[in-house]
Amino acid sequence: MFRILILVLALSCGGVAAWLAMGTAGQPTASAAVVTDEVAAPDKEVLVAASNLAHGTVLKETDLRWQPWTAGDVPAVFMSRAAQPDAPEALKGSLVRGGFVAGEPIRDDRLAQPGAGFLSGQLPSGKRAIAVRVTAESTAGGFILPNDRVDLIHTRVNSGQEGGEKVSSRTILSNIRVLAVDQTATGVSDGAPVVGKTATLEVDPQQIPLITAAEASGSISLALRAASDKAEPTAIMAEAKRTRTIRIFGGDTLRTVEFPSFGREGS
Repeated sequence: MFRILILVLALSCGGVAAWLAMGTAGQPTASAAVVTDEVAAPDKEVLVAASNLAHGTVLKETDLRWQPWTAGDVPAVFMSRAAQPDAPEALKGSLVRGGFVAGEPIRDDRLAQPGAGFLSGQLPSGKRAIAVRVTAESTAGGFILPNDRVDLIHTRVNSGQEGGEKVSSRTILSNIRVLAVDQTATGVSDGAPVVGKTATLEVDPQQIPLITAAEASGSISLALRAASDKAEPTAIMAEAKRTRTIRIFGGDTLRTVEFPSFGREGS
């Protein structure tokens, strides 16, 4: 009798265990629910270049893409998808100024409006473009290229005393950007010289009369500045500057040349 009771108890425990196992088999575990959960979409996206965009590129929609922004708040200079969802279509036809690398956020201040001319699209707001006559000798042998920085040297010849000629030369503008040489408005990749008859310069509106008057009264030469020079504001040199004068006699001609004097008075 005792053995029968033990057998009945064992069968009952086995049945309960089987019932509990069958009841929980169809329910997913918490860990499984986490694995199957979908990845949340990024909260912030900015417009970036889909590939390298060179200076002067006319934008297409395929040149742009949205990219998640994970570095905090989106800077105001960038274009966010939340604020400008139609930006890729709106920017189609714009002109790139300066170029972008793939993945770099697009900035409105580095784009020219759609339909703008190539050169006008390169001009910053408030600037003007003016062309001056040049030669190979007045452009460092043709090695002054678009986007170089130059100083403008004005040279003029006047009739001096005693029937001779008086030559004077002075720097009238400094740190001026070259936009184009003749019809070449982009840099030359192999460093080959570009010899032209005109150089187009980026200037302020108030500097245009000075350049025009200098061309009418003499010749203008461009002095190439080193690329490592620190940027400095464009400055118009003073009209009145202490000078030294030398006289050169050649045959029956007297030629007077003036140049700035940097020594102390009386030296």
